[in-house]
Amino acid sequence: MKRNPLIPFLLIAVLGIGLTFFLSVKGLGDAKEIAGGGENKSAEKETANASPEEIYKANCISCHGENYEGVSGPSLKGVGDKKDVAEIKTKIEKGGNGMPSGLVPAEKLDEMADWVSNIK
Repeated sequence: MKRNPLIPFLLIAVLGIGLTFFLSVKGLGDAKEIAGGGENKSAEKETANASPEEIYKANCISCHGENYEGVSGPSLKGVGDKKDVAEIKTKIEKGGNGMPSGLVPAEKLDEMADWVSNIK
């Protein structure tokens, strides 16, 4: 039985073209989602309803530590004794010195600053 050696190459070419076409079409849909921000409204609602501790666990724990002891960021223990709530709020809102800004939604800044000031 003689087999044609071109058949495997043809199959690979046809499958490759088909896969490329499929991924291109899928990519167009993904591009629209990315252009729209890629975030859905439910994630924003969850953050708006989150407690300061939940926001801390989601955004701050990697730098300030699980027990507020500081890892790559400073310790938050006793920060309320060193700074007033307004200073803490400004730092959370604007960031600086390695602290990123925008981790806490604007409507939660006051609540978060008050919570951080009470960490002992």
